[in-house]
Amino acid sequence: MNFSSPLTLVRNSRIFPSGDASEVIDPGAIAVQADRIVWIGNDGMVPLALASAAQRTADLKRAWITPGLVDCHTHLVYAGCRADEFQMRLSGASYEQIAKANGGINSTVRATRLSDEESLFHQSARRLQALLAEGVTAIEVKSGYGLNLDDERKMLRVARRLGESFPVAIYTTFLGAHAIPPEFAGRADEYITSVCDEILPALQDEGLVDAVDVFCETIAFTIAQAEQVFEKASKLGLPVKIHAEQLTNMGGARLAARYRALSADHLEHVDEAGVAAMKASGVVAVLLPGACYFLREMRRPPIDLFRCYDVPMAIATDSNPGTSPTASILLMMNMACTLFRMTPAEALAGVTSVAALALGKSAIHGALAAGRHADFCVWNIESLSELAYWIGFNPLQAAVRHGEVTQGRL
Repeated sequence: MNFSSPLTLVRNSRIFPSGDASEVIDPGAIAVQADRIVWIGNDGMVPLALASAAQRTADLKRAWITPGLVDCHTHLVYAGCRADEFQMRLSGASYEQIAKANGGINSTVRATRLSDEESLFHQSARRLQALLAEGVTAIEVKSGYGLNLDDERKMLRVARRLGESFPVAIYTTFLGAHAIPPEFAGRADEYITSVCDEILPALQDEGLVDAVDVFCETIAFTIAQAEQVFEKASKLGLPVKIHAEQLTNMGGARLAARYRALSADHLEHVDEAGVAAMKASGVVAVLLPGACYFLREMRRPPIDLFRCYDVPMAIATDSNPGTSPTASILLMMNMACTLFRMTPAEALAGVTSVAALALGKSAIHGALAAGRHADFCVWNIESLSELAYWIGFNPLQAAVRHGEVTQGRL
């Protein structure tokens, strides 16, 4: 082992390394050199040479260590606020009624189009900082509030800039097929053609797209239109994902399975055939309790079916201005347990190893091992269940990203 650069040894901890609650290292230790974990294991088995070489040793006094948290579904970059629609919804208006009244996604499209890149960056940075304060070290950010080439480009450029300006890995997803823009009203097929032939290829050429998503729903796009986008993405070598079965069962989960999508997200109305197809094709179920809560939906994702078919379940904030205005991944863990009846262990896996799988980044995020980047969280808790137990309380003691403490202190 080369000790030519400074080495930090973190000792006297309890470590949850891999998303599997049965694989706890207690007592545990981690050695960090530069941006990497160079050793992880039982505290009583730290190699003498490593202990002697450590320039700094931190005693965590039995605090818990987990991988850095992963938020695998967000719409973090947008302008404006939709609190007025919140009032409408409380008065009885449905999601569909608000959308048809020129509200919903298109109201955020108008605000985002009017916002310049600098303003959009600062508005989005505030939401990102709240997530980082809860231990998020990797996050997916979707476009979809521009709905034309210039404004989709602006959103994705802001997302990339956030990743350059803050200690977090940001993965960008093109969601041009999020809603029908007003200038294409009544011409959804023409808009999808524009997405496939003009907008997506241009943004891919500029290196702004990591994956492609489609909102497949009665108020958005059909299965045939979603498949057209998936075909184009496949030709460009981009992985796909889908907003599926949130309000109705349109067969989006089965479409995702046919294209071996990274994930199908929402899934309140998915049926057993859709779940079986997801399992056969390795599609991750991304569950979004914030949207279910905020929309006061009574239908819940079929957790028992996902368990029966062994479909991995990720949890994400779905942070967006209309249906999940949250920037708290810890609250989503709580809601996953209280609303969806997931276990705290499932919830923790859902924001670490399974969330990384939903991004296609399980080799980089969601687990701790020698050779990986030193991205981890230190929690001042007695039990891992506390991460899903507390409401409005953040027990994060420290967050480490690429070997640097970015929140709190060791």
